[in-house]
Amino acid sequence: MISTVKILIRIIDNVTDRFGALLAWLCLAMALATGIVVILRYGFGIGSIALQESVTYMHATLFMLGAAYTLRSGGHVRVDIFYRSFSDRSRAWVNSFGAIVFLMPLCLIILGISWRFVTESWAVRESSVDPGGIPAVFLLKSIIPLMAINLLFQGFAELLRNALTLLVDEDSA
Repeated sequence: MISTVKILIRIIDNVTDRFGALLAWLCLAMALATGIVVILRYGFGIGSIALQESVTYMHATLFMLGAAYTLRSGGHVRVDIFYRSFSDRSRAWVNSFGAIVFLMPLCLIILGISWRFVTESWAVRESSVDPGGIPAVFLLKSIIPLMAINLLFQGFAELLRNALTLLVDEDSA
């Protein structure tokens, strides 16, 4: 049973790590696109709404799909006043409580609320309101439930990892 749980954690972590690696390249693309927007605008007097919107799309993708990777790598903000002095077992309890009470319900709420919002956008193939903008707002909105799903899976992996910590500590105690 424990080996199955470890395999499941490894699979979820691998998917999250691969997303993280892809997002690192997206960060580079976003920086390059931003530089091109600035050079075109101030160097040549040329504006491109689509290129500017692409930076926004990339930023939203990086932020939303990077949430699971940030959770995986322990980069989320937490109040460390007491947490840093806790034992591994106490940290596992705090993390499990946070995942069950806050993270997973929030992911399910975001998924539930965004689903209709996204399907309506897909139904009309929503596009940019700006002339020359990207005609794919529906794709941008699709990232919202995808973020919730990614974060939910990584939260589940973290919950399983904490459960293993608690079980191993109980077995050795």
